[in-house]
Parts: sequence; C-alpha cells; structure tokens
Amino acid sequence: MTLSFFDQFISPTLLGIPLIALALGLPWVLFPKPSARWLNNRLLSLQGWFISGFSQQLLLPINPAGHKWAALLTSLMLFLITLNMLGLLPYTYTPTTQLSINLAFAVPLWLATVIIGMRNQPTHALGHLLPEGTPTLLIPVLIVIETISLFIRPIALGVRLTANLTAGHLLIQLTATAAFVLLSIMPSVALLTTALLLLLTLLEVAVAAIQAYVFVLLLSLYLQENV
Repeated sequence: MTLSFFDQFISPTLLGIPLIALALGLPWVLFPKPSARWLNNRLLSLQGWFISGFSQQLLLPINPAGHKWAALLTSLMLFLITLNMLGLLPYTYTPTTQLSINLAFAVPLWLATVIIGMRNQPTHALGHLLPEGTPTLLIPVLIVIETISLFIRPIALGVRLTANLTAGHLLIQLTATAAFVLLSIMPSVALLTTALLLLLTLLEVAVAAIQAYVFVLLLSLYLQENV
C-alpha cells in the first residue's frame, strides 16, 4: 500500500512509449502565440503584461550585460510554472518531480553563468573562491570549501525543486487516502480531512508557483555575480 504512493512519480507509458516528451511539450501548446494585430485579446494582453513585469523585476539588479538572458529566464519561468501547475490536475504527470529533469535545467544554465564569469572577468570570478583578508593558514581550506559550494549550486537547485514538489504530492495523496478510508468509519473526521485536503491543494498551488520563481531567481543571482 505504501509503495503505491510513489507510482505517481513513475514516467507514464503508452504502448511502451514514454509520454514524458508529451508532458514536456504541452506547456508550449497552451500558451498563445503573439499576433501582428495592433490590439490583442485579453489573454495575449495578460500574458504580455506578466512577461514584461516579471522580466523587469528579475533583471532590475543585473547589469545591462546580463539582460540578454531575459528571454531565456522568462521562458524557463513560464515553462516550470506551467509544468508544476499541470501536475496538480487529476490523471496528469509532473516531470519536475524527476531529479534528472531538474538537473538537466540547472546544470547547463549554471555552467553558462560560470563560463561567462571566467571569460569576461576571470579575476573577479576567481576572487569569490577566496574572501579578502583570509589568514594564510586558512587559504587552502577556504578555497576547497568555496569550490565545493560552487559545484553544489546546481545540485541544490534541482534537489530543492524536486523535494518540494514530491513532498507536496505525497502529502496530498496521503491525506486523500485517509479521507477515503475514514469516510465509512468516521464521516465527521473524513469531512475535516477533506477540508484539510482542500487547504493542502491551495498550498501546493502556491508552492508550485513559488518554486518555479525561486529556481529562476537563483539562476539570475548566479548570473548577477558573473556579469
């Protein structure tokens, strides 16, 4: 019984064909394409307002050299938040609960920020590995610690997103199972559990949006250090 709770995180297949590609491509089908009209409809206007506001807020503390990442970071934000939200619907699959998928997003983008820093300002980039005023005896130890912390960043990005979404989905399924079992035994407790389930669902919607924003925000902070 307990092991079946984790079946929701297994990539679904149809006739032996993995459907994860369909799940990853679905967000781009849902968003409407910009039109050449002077006046757009409400959905396009709302989408444009969200993208513009998010880009300005995200790139405000970053130097103009990093503004080239606006389209990439905004697209990643829309992609992640759509995947997280779609995974809350019944009979759906959330690809962002897979650590491999999240690391595939985090590692190349983090590595790109590091390469940009090493290419454009190598002295400043390497200076992060050794704080100013460090005693001579602590220099090798601090360099090793800062290097490890640098390489842990993409792992932390992927694990944070995976752990938060996985924990939320498991908690919702456990609460729903408890409400179903208690319905015939203690109906009043089952109603309270159902109310708790609704609150957990609202919380998970907030977590899905916040974790997508945090993922992109941390990438922007890494970019800010290297431009």
